[in-house]
Amino acid sequence: MAARERLKSRILKLLREDEEFRYAVAGLIGLDEILKRLDRHESHIIEILKRLDRHEQEIARLREDMNRLREDMIRGFERHDKEIAKLREDMMKGFERHDREIERLREDMIKGFERHDREIEKLREDMMKGFEAVNRQISALGARWGLMSEEAFREGLRGILEKEFGVKVEKWRTYDEEGLVYGYSSEIEVDLVVKDGKTLLIEISSHVRPSDVTSFVKKAELYERKTGKRPDRLIMVTPYVEEKAIEAAMRRGVEVYTRL
Repeated sequence: MAARERLKSRILKLLREDEEFRYAVAGLIGLDEILKRLDRHESHIIEILKRLDRHEQEIARLREDMNRLREDMIRGFERHDKEIAKLREDMMKGFERHDREIERLREDMIKGFERHDREIEKLREDMMKGFEAVNRQISALGARWGLMSEEAFREGLRGILEKEFGVKVEKWRTYDEEGLVYGYSSEIEVDLVVKDGKTLLIEISSHVRPSDVTSFVKKAELYERKTGKRPDRLIMVTPYVEEKAIEAAMRRGVEVYTRL
């Protein structure tokens, strides 16, 4: 113990008196501190390196995941491109098929229109022939009017219409309570023909005056009011018609057939 104390006293004395020794001791003390610090720093660096290694491993895994995701996305895009291409191809085939069907439909419609035009033209020719025959027979009846009564004339002309046009001329009778036709309540009758879904009102008379046209139009209005159906055509058949009656008929949409 005494030796230790003596050594300690001697060292302290040297530190006080010997500058070189003092610097040497100070250097040793500083180096030791540096070494300790280096040891601490080394452990920190090792820990940092370990963390960096873990980060690199995680980055590598992320890179692998990203690569797999990229590959999956590329495969998905390729699959979608194929599906879109197939869908586009199917759509084009569908459009082409629809175009062909529309073209066939257009051709069928054109053929149908042409057929209807021919049928309408034939019907028009038949009607004109019928009207010509009716006009000829009206003229013949008119020439013999002096030998016939009004009712006999009407019945004869109804027979001509039925024969030439193949239709049945029927009587439509009603009672005009409000006096629409003549201005007072009266029994009203008019000839009626229904052909191909068309309603024709026909007035047969040996002589047509402007007042007859007005009365016939009022009969048509009464027919529409009573039945709820508007006549498609108003026709007056007569061998004799006054000029003003023709003008009145044209204004009121009444067709007049006569020998004139």
